[in-house]
Amino acid sequence: MGQIVPDLVERYLASLNRVRDNVLDDIARAGSEQDLPLIDAEVGVLLRVLATAVGATRILEIGTAIGYSGIWLAGALPPGGMLVTMEMDPARVKIARANFERAGLADRVSVMTGDAQLLVAKVSGPFDLVFQDGSKRLYGPMLDRLIELLRPGGLLVTDNVLWDGEVVPGFVSSPQRDAADTTAIADYNQRINTDPRLTTTIVPLRDGVSISVRRGDKA
Repeated sequence: MGQIVPDLVERYLASLNRVRDNVLDDIARAGSEQDLPLIDAEVGVLLRVLATAVGATRILEIGTAIGYSGIWLAGALPPGGMLVTMEMDPARVKIARANFERAGLADRVSVMTGDAQLLVAKVSGPFDLVFQDGSKRLYGPMLDRLIELLRPGGLLVTDNVLWDGEVVPGFVSSPQRDAADTTAIADYNQRINTDPRLTTTIVPLRDGVSISVRRGDKA
C-alpha cells in the first residue's frame, strides 16, 4: 500500500487518465528502468491542468531530469509560449533535449545546464507557473527568488512535499528518506503555508504536491 494514497485508489486514478502519448510513455519506462525520480502521469496531468487554467505562456521548471514533466508542462503552452527548465546533470540535459525534440516541443523549450540556485538569478520574470522539483534541500533557499519571478496570480507548484509521509512526525515507523531532506521539506511546507505573499494548499496525490498562488501586491 502506498504511504499517502492506497494502491487501489492510485490504480483507479491512473485508469481514469485518458491522456495517452507514446513519447511520454517511452520516457516514463526509461525513467523507471534507470530509477530516475520522475513524476508520474497523474501529477503530469495535474501540471497540464494548472498550466492551462492560468493561461500560461511562460513557465519555469527546476529539475528537468530527462524531460518528462517538462513535456507535460510545455504541452499546455500556446504557440510562442516558452518553458525554461534547469538541470544540473549534462547527460540528462542531452537526453531531455532529444525528448523535447521527439515530442515536437523543442521550439518552446529552453534547457539551461547548471546549478538552479545560481541560474535563477540570471532569468527574468514574470512567469505564470513555476514547478519546483529540484534538490529538496534547496526548496527553502530558492523560495524567495521563485516568488519574485512569479506574476501576481501565478502558481508555484512543488513536488514531493509529503515525502512518503515522513514529514509527519511518527507517521512512518522506520523512515527511509534522508533526514536532512525530510527536515528541509517540512520547513519548506511551513514557510509556503505562512508566507503572506502566497495562498497555499497541498494535494495528497502520489508523493504530495503543493500549489501556491502568488497574491497581488496589495494583498
